[in-house]
Amino acid sequence: MKSAWFSKDALTKALSTISAVVTFLALLCSSPLALAAAQEGSAPQPSHHGGGEANLIVPRLDDVHIASFFGLSGASLLAVGVGVAILGLVFGLIVFTQLKNADVHVSMRDISELIYETCKTYLITQMKFILILEAFIGAIIVVYFGVMQNYFADGKTLQVLVILLFSIVGIAGSSAVAWFGIRVNTFANSRTAFAALRGKPFPCYAIPLKAGMSIGMLLISVELLIMLGILLVIPGDYAGPCFIGFAIGESLGASALRIAGGIFTKIADIGSDLMKIVFKIKEDDARNPGVIADCTGDNAGDSVGPSADGFETYGVTGVALISFILLAVKDPTGQHANVPVQVQLLVWIFAMRIVMVVASVVSYFINDAIAKGRYATADKMNFEHPLTMLVWITSIVSVLLTFVVSNALIPNLGDGTLWWKLSIIITCGTLAGAIIPEFVKVFTSTESGHVREVVTASREGGPSLNILAGLTAGNYSAYWLGFVLVALMGTAWWVSMQGLGALMTIGAVDASAVFAFGLVAFGFLGMGPVTIAVDSYGPVTDNAQSVYELSVIEQIPDIQDEVKKKFGFDVQFEKAKHFLEENDGAGNTFKATAKPVLIGTAVVGATTMIFSVVVVLTTNVTTGVPLSANLDKLSLLHPPFLLGLIAGGAMIYWFTGASTQAVTTGAYRAVEFIKANIKLEGVEKASITDSKKVVEICTVYAQKGMFNIFLTVFFGTLAFACAESFFFIGYLISIALFGLFQALFMANAGGAWDNAKKVVEVELKEKGSALHDATVVGDTVGDPFKDTSSVAMNPVIKFTTLFGLLAVELAEQIGSQSTRLAIAGVFFIISMFFVHRSFYGMRINAAARPAQPSTKDAPAPAE
Repeated sequence: MKSAWFSKDALTKALSTISAVVTFLALLCSSPLALAAAQEGSAPQPSHHGGGEANLIVPRLDDVHIASFFGLSGASLLAVGVGVAILGLVFGLIVFTQLKNADVHVSMRDISELIYETCKTYLITQMKFILILEAFIGAIIVVYFGVMQNYFADGKTLQVLVILLFSIVGIAGSSAVAWFGIRVNTFANSRTAFAALRGKPFPCYAIPLKAGMSIGMLLISVELLIMLGILLVIPGDYAGPCFIGFAIGESLGASALRIAGGIFTKIADIGSDLMKIVFKIKEDDARNPGVIADCTGDNAGDSVGPSADGFETYGVTGVALISFILLAVKDPTGQHANVPVQVQLLVWIFAMRIVMVVASVVSYFINDAIAKGRYATADKMNFEHPLTMLVWITSIVSVLLTFVVSNALIPNLGDGTLWWKLSIIITCGTLAGAIIPEFVKVFTSTESGHVREVVTASREGGPSLNILAGLTAGNYSAYWLGFVLVALMGTAWWVSMQGLGALMTIGAVDASAVFAFGLVAFGFLGMGPVTIAVDSYGPVTDNAQSVYELSVIEQIPDIQDEVKKKFGFDVQFEKAKHFLEENDGAGNTFKATAKPVLIGTAVVGATTMIFSVVVVLTTNVTTGVPLSANLDKLSLLHPPFLLGLIAGGAMIYWFTGASTQAVTTGAYRAVEFIKANIKLEGVEKASITDSKKVVEICTVYAQKGMFNIFLTVFFGTLAFACAESFFFIGYLISIALFGLFQALFMANAGGAWDNAKKVVEVELKEKGSALHDATVVGDTVGDPFKDTSSVAMNPVIKFTTLFGLLAVELAEQIGSQSTRLAIAGVFFIISMFFVHRSFYGMRINAAARPAQPSTKDAPAPAE
């Protein structure tokens, strides 16, 4: 591989090339030749739609004559939400301070600070890189809105700047919550490791969960604050551009951080884990220079990625529902916006979000009191039990509050029964947040029969049967989770048929089912702080075990006397190690449970965004009259639509392979370096220099993999949108459905492999055995399954669908079909170039390596 691949010069050339392509597209679409072609006898095109979602006008919420709530305007009522969001920020910051000031030995604190510094360096590097990717999105925004929608000519330059500004706000929000996540987690990991020395299990549970709740509350509060700010402060005719720009920015940030973080963490994890087999050393051996990178990766992949992902999911789902309400809620004639109902629904949706934040924090305190009363002084505890209780308590409280508040806010909506029907629909999503984890645990928990079958198979058949048993668990889990989604979405659809269609039509088409599916996705995220909390629990428990080993605290002279004198308790080394390992298993389980919830929101929520594309193509938005010439194209009888379904599946399998290829090659380089430089004699710890070198290898391949993947998705989206609009709709539907089942299968197979290894290590105490080696191999196969390919499909699906809305509207403004096909061909060739690089440019090519392994020929990180 050429060292200059990722240099500044290479990036400059790439940006110049893309700029030329985009400029060409703009000139082509606005030239007299293109306009003439459009006027000739080509196929009829949809009417001009004025920029779609970006031109939607949010109605006034401050007028009690339009809609009143307890005698207050909607704006006055939602101002309470701003206060709740501020309190959520305060909660997060208080926990931040508590964790920072909690007891910790200096040896452990120093390790966690080293992990934080490497995480911070990684995050800063990624932020610079995301700004480069923003240039691609920004170019499309400027060309589409400024040139093709004539915003510049019509004196609407400010609106273009607003969209660009809020796309940067979205990126900044994703980055801010990601930074907060790594800072809190790196406080919590060393404090958890030190608390374990007391020989009691409860602190090992309480500290990671408190850290997770602080991240969840701050994340949701920041998102809520920004969206309420747009809704309440920004003028209605600018709110549309703000929402669309914000959603694109946070989606870009989440996609990049999820993909790069997933690649980074699994390169480091595999590189560190394989040393256990090669050198027969213990878990997180301080002499292994890959362990620091592994700890950094735990945060990059399992904290930064999920935080940005959750932030984006919460926001994009809200933007999709807002857009739907403004597009589909019409008066009885179906011709004009039914503003009072729009206001009622907008206020109701945000009120639900506010209520569910309150439900999450109240449930946390209730669960904390129960867990403390039961386990505070216990010598043993099931770490999964109180986490499960928290999820169910939050779900039940949220459901109850949903009905109570809906009855109070919209008792007279429609025929007077819609308040409880809408509540049932949201409840389908809220219950999914509790039911889906229960099904996931059947296949991934340390107590799962499937996980124990993986162990049993490994004992007799080694790595081969280990892998086959894990694949079986993953496939079977996708079957059950698929039907769970069918049941919940089917229930929501049935309820929506009971009168909701009277309010929501596009022309003569009943659109209520789409709104119902969007509300299910909304309900998935109803207990967002708790979902994020149990997901963040995992990286803290994983890091805590590593911090314990890396601190070599057992070898510090007179450490027991020092701790007794300074902190007032007797050290329990063996109990501490056992509790940390056991708790790591619980962390693995709940990381696994959170993934299908986020993946499910991507797919269910995508239906609402795809609906926006359908509206653009099949309806004159101004009059609400269907374009009958296009309605028949939403069918398998329209060949491009069917071909789009096939193309979407192909892209999902490319993505799975490309992300795994990046992990495989990066892990090869990491293993190569570690094997050549590890020192097992005469040292207690690996050198900081060697550890940072492994971090550098992980960062290089994470960025290279992400760059190839992002540009393939970016240009593929443009190509398919230009090729044929209904081909593109089929493509969007396909990536959502293929992505759902591929992600469920991979995430749960990986979870089963991961906890099979944990059973062997903690319960069976067979570290270093042939059985252990077999489960380590299975775990390294599962690493990119569960933490790279599967989880990244969530932001990729949403980014493609959201950006696709702009892309298809852009394509509709291009002249003749032959011109569109020509442009599609150019973009597809560029996309294929990066597909080629994602595999053949990432190959290991060991024969070309020098005899003494180094990273000199690796591409340099972005500057």
